[in-house]
Amino acid sequence: MYRKFFKPFLDFIISLTGLVIISPLLILIIILLAIANNGKPFFFQNRPGKSGRNFKIVKFKTMTDATDDEGELLSDAKRLTTIGEFVRKTSIDEIPQLFNVLKGDMSIVGPRPLLPQYLKLYNDRQMKRHNVKPGITGWAQVNGRNAISWTQKFEYDAWYVENISFGLDLKILFRTIRKVLILEGINTKDMATTEPFNGSN
Repeated sequence: MYRKFFKPFLDFIISLTGLVIISPLLILIIILLAIANNGKPFFFQNRPGKSGRNFKIVKFKTMTDATDDEGELLSDAKRLTTIGEFVRKTSIDEIPQLFNVLKGDMSIVGPRPLLPQYLKLYNDRQMKRHNVKPGITGWAQVNGRNAISWTQKFEYDAWYVENISFGLDLKILFRTIRKVLILEGINTKDMATTEPFNGSN
């Protein structure tokens, strides 16, 4: 009952209310990022959602498109802007995903949406993460985030799918707020993104 009816309803209400309340902050961040990124405050990318179906995720753009003399993108750390570093540290870059929640592509809580090329690398248990909508935050994020291995992250994702409940989602939300406030588990400037997943059995 909760998974099919109440969770989608709560997702819509929470995301809509959140966007209205923080709209002044969003406008300010959009302006600052547009200045830092040549008029491009948002980052769009295809990600697989429920049942592996692709959708276009939206996040704040924290890195420039700067390239070297050969036209290749510079490292993530070199492209990370000052305002982008702040937005990433405070997890503000995740806020635009509330629009994905409103559209029904994502949930507030669920396994984080990863890259499409990872789909062919999952084993059967890891693939369980696509039995539900991906989330802005999840069980893996409040249990280590970037400090744990891919194998452990996927195990947390599978466990979450098997144990979804209102109480668990509430616990994850409170733990997420705590981690954001103390800036725990974020990427540093020297490691702007996590290591890619290369498959595990």
